[in-house]
Amino acid sequence: MPPNGPIPASWRIALPHSTAAVPIARALIRTALTDIGASADSLDTAELLTSELVANAVEHTADDPIELVVEILETGWQVEVHDRDPAPPGDLSRPGPGSEPDPWQEHGRGLLLIRTLSSSCGHRTTEHGKAVWFTLPSHQPQH
Repeated sequence: MPPNGPIPASWRIALPHSTAAVPIARALIRTALTDIGASADSLDTAELLTSELVANAVEHTADDPIELVVEILETGWQVEVHDRDPAPPGDLSRPGPGSEPDPWQEHGRGLLLIRTLSSSCGHRTTEHGKAVWFTLPSHQPQH
C-alpha cells in the first residue's frame, strides 16, 4: 500500500479553461499513476494522451469548465476529459488506409496518437456536454 493510504478508485478535478490546464493535467496524471506503481512507459503515454485530450478541449470549446476524471480499473486506468460542448470530437475510430493526417499540418495528430497508443478510446454524451476518454492497461507493451 502506498505511504499515503489507499488510492481512490476514481477522482475528478476541475481544470482552468486555458493552456495552463495542459501541464496541470500532466502533473496530476503523473502523480496519480506513480502512486499506483505505473511503469515509466505507462506514465509517459498517459501524460501524452491526457495532454492531447485537455489541449483539444481548451482549443475546441467555449470558456466553460473542463474536468479531468481518472478511474483506476482492475486492468489499468481510464482517463476522461469532460467539457460543456456536446459536439463529438474528430474521428476516434481506427484510421483506414489513406486517412493519416497531412505531415505538413501543425494540427490533426492528437486523435491519431490517442487511437494508436491507447487500448481503447471514444466519447460519450454527458448531462452537461461530452466526455472524451481513453484507457491504458496497467502494463504497457514494449514498442
